[in-house]
Amino acid sequence: MTTGPTPTPPHRTSPSTPPAPPAVDPEVLTAVAQGTTHDPHAVLGPHLLPVDPDGRTGWAVVRVLRPLADEVVVLTADGEHPAEHRAAGVFEAVIPAPVSADGQVHAPDYRVRTRYDDDVQTQDDPYRFLPSLGELDLHLVGEGRHEELWTVLGANRRRYPSELGDIEGTSFAVWAPNARGVRVVSDHNRWTPIHPMRSLGSSGVWELFVPGVGDGTRYKYEILGADGVWRAKADPLAKGTEVPPATASVVVESRHEWQDDEWIEARTAGDPHGGPVSIYEVHLGSWRPGLGYRELADQLAEYVTELGFTHVELLPVAEHPFGGSWGYQVTSYYAPTSRFGHPDDFRHLVDRLHQAGIGVIIDWVPAHFPRDDFALARFDGTPLYEHPDPRRGEQPDWGTYVFDFGRREVRNFLVANATYWFEEFHADALRVDAVASMLYLDYSRKDGEWTPNEYGGNQNLEAISFLQEANATAYRRTPGVMMIAEESTAFDGVTRPTSAGGLGFGLKWNMGWMNDSLRYMAEDPMYRSYHHGELTFSLVYAFSEQYVLPISHDEVVHGKGSLLRKMPGDRWQQLAGVRAFLAYQWTHPGKQLLFMGTEFAQDAEWNESTGLDWWLLDNPSHAGVHRLVRDLNRYYRDTPALWERDFSPAGFEWLDANDAEHNVLAFVRRSTAGLPVVVVVNFAGVPHEGYRLALPAGGAWREAINTDAETYGGSGVGNMGRVQAEPAPWHGREHSVVLRVPPLGALVLEPEA
Repeated sequence: MTTGPTPTPPHRTSPSTPPAPPAVDPEVLTAVAQGTTHDPHAVLGPHLLPVDPDGRTGWAVVRVLRPLADEVVVLTADGEHPAEHRAAGVFEAVIPAPVSADGQVHAPDYRVRTRYDDDVQTQDDPYRFLPSLGELDLHLVGEGRHEELWTVLGANRRRYPSELGDIEGTSFAVWAPNARGVRVVSDHNRWTPIHPMRSLGSSGVWELFVPGVGDGTRYKYEILGADGVWRAKADPLAKGTEVPPATASVVVESRHEWQDDEWIEARTAGDPHGGPVSIYEVHLGSWRPGLGYRELADQLAEYVTELGFTHVELLPVAEHPFGGSWGYQVTSYYAPTSRFGHPDDFRHLVDRLHQAGIGVIIDWVPAHFPRDDFALARFDGTPLYEHPDPRRGEQPDWGTYVFDFGRREVRNFLVANATYWFEEFHADALRVDAVASMLYLDYSRKDGEWTPNEYGGNQNLEAISFLQEANATAYRRTPGVMMIAEESTAFDGVTRPTSAGGLGFGLKWNMGWMNDSLRYMAEDPMYRSYHHGELTFSLVYAFSEQYVLPISHDEVVHGKGSLLRKMPGDRWQQLAGVRAFLAYQWTHPGKQLLFMGTEFAQDAEWNESTGLDWWLLDNPSHAGVHRLVRDLNRYYRDTPALWERDFSPAGFEWLDANDAEHNVLAFVRRSTAGLPVVVVVNFAGVPHEGYRLALPAGGAWREAINTDAETYGGSGVGNMGRVQAEPAPWHGREHSVVLRVPPLGALVLEPEA
C-alpha cells in the first residue's frame, strides 16, 4: 500500500512563542549527513512537540539536510520560518503544527527554501512522507513472492495531495540487506549525497520518496558496504537507462496508450503452441543500422508482413553495456536498451507489430550476468544476486556471475522480470537463453570445480525449481504467452507441465536437429548417402518434446559462415542447397526459426557492427530465395497439416526414410481433418528422372511448392504443376506416382480434391 503525508486537520493556530526543540547529539547529525544511519527519518523531517497547555497550540521541529547552504527557510501556510544550522549540514526550525479537536498534534504541510549564493531553490521535503511500501509489500518481498516487484522497487512516480499544492515525485526503493547506508544521488540533487534512504527493517529494502524528481531524471544509488566502501550502483529495477557507455539509471513514466486490444484478446483466447509459429530472429542494431524503435516499428512490421512470418524474435533488448555481447550480458533487466529510444518507443514497436498481426518474442537471459562494477555484481559489497560459492556462482565460459537461484529475493527478481516483459511490454513469448548451463552444476566445469546437490547428483535443483516457478507464473498470469527453452541436452521433461514434474516450458529449441542437419548439409552430395541417418534421426525423438527448429544467430557467426557458405559446390549449388534445406525445415515437424539475412541467403557471416547485405536482393538468385521464404510462410500458415499436429506422431508418416542411395527423404504431414501434404526432398546434386514414390491416396496431386522453380532461381525441373497417382502398389501402399525430382530441390504435393 502506498501512503503519502499525514492529512492536515482543519484547526490551525498562529502562536508567537515556539518552544525550544530537544537537542540532538552532533554525532547523530553527522551520521545522518554521512548516510551511515539506517533511519535518517528519525532525525530529518517533521517531529511533533508536546502540545501547549492551552490545548490549541501545536508545534513541530523540522530538520533538513542542506550541506553548504547559506540560508534555509521552512515555508508553511502561516509564513516563513528561518532554520538554524546545527551540525554537519543539518538545519533545524520549529514551526506551528495543527491540532485536531481531540487535542492531537499533526505534522503540517511545509516546503523548504534553500539559498546557495545566488541560487535559490524551493522544494518539498522527502523526510515528511510515510514509506511507499506497505506491510503487505514488505511481507511479499521478504517471502520472495511479490509478482509485481517493479511496482514497489526501483523508481516509481507518485503524486500526493497537499494544501500547498499537489506534490509529484519519485519513490526510490532498493534491496540491499547488507548495506550500512544507502543514499540516492541524481540530477535533481546535483549528484550530492543529501538524500540518505531509510531501511525498512528485516526486508533489506531501503526507501525514500523524493518530491520533484520527474520523468527522465538520471540517478544512482550510493551504497555503503559492510567493508566501509561506498559504491555507486545502477538500480537493479531501473525502468530506463542512459545510453551506453554512460551507466546511470533513468526515471521512466510510461505514457504509451496501447492499441493492440484485438491482438491481446485473441492471444488470451487461443492456444499459442497449437497454431503456426514461424519466427524471424532479429538483432535490432544490425537489421538496418541507424534505426530507432519507432523507425523499426514501421519498417520491420512491413518487411515481416511481406515475408509472412508469424513472429519476430528479438535478441536481448534489456540494457547491456557492451554492444558486442548482442545483449547477452545484461546489467538492467527491467530496462529496454536506450540505444534505440525511450521505453515507450519500444512499446510502440511491439504495439505496431501486434497491429500487423505479428507476435513478439524476447530473448531473456536469467542464467548469468556480467561483473561490471556499476551493476548487480557484489551489489551491497557482498555476493547478493550471485551465488557466494564460486563453484556455483561463476560461469567460466563467459566470465560472468551466476544468479543465486536458491535465494528467495533473487528468484523473485527474476520471476517478476519475466512477468514484467509480458505485462508492461505485451511480449508474447520469452526465449530463455542458456537453460542447459542452469540445469547442471557441472556445466563446463572439470572435476573438482563443482559441488554436487544434496542428493549427490549434478542437477542444479534450485535452478530447476526457479525455472518451474517462472514458467508456471508466466502461464498463470498471462494466458496465451509462450516460454521457450534454448536447451541443448537430453534433460527429461523440458516441455512437460510443472504439474507433471516437468520444467513447464511451452517449446524447446531442437539443437540436435540443427547440429545433425547442418553437419549433413556440409557434406558433398556424393558423400551424403553415408550420413543419411543424420537426417532421419530427428524423427526418432521429434515428439518427445514440443520443438522449435532453429537456424539462429549462433550458427552464422564466429567463423561458422552463413547458411549459404555451409553448402558445398558452386554458387548455383549453394543457393539450391539453401532452398532445399529451408523447405525441409518448414515441413519437418516442429515450429521454425530463421535468423535475419538467411531469408535471402546472406553470403557473409553475420557481423553485428555492419548490418545485412541488403544489396543482394538486387541479384535474381538471392531474390529467388527471398521469394521462396515468402511462399513457404504463406503456404505453411494456410496448411494445418504443417503445424496442427507438430507434437504428435499422428501428424507425421514416412513414405521413404531409407533412400540413402539417392539422398532423398519423403514423408507425409497430416492435420486432424484436412488433406495430407506430401514432401519429397532431394539432397543429391542431380535430378532423379522417373522416380517412383508411394502416395497415401490416389487421384490428382498438385505441386504446391517446387524449390527448383525458375522464379526461385532454380533450373525448372518439375512435374508441370500436377501429377496423377496410379493404382500401382509401392512401399506397402496402393498408389504411387512417377516424378521428376529436381536436383538439390524439394517438392510439396497436395491432393487436388
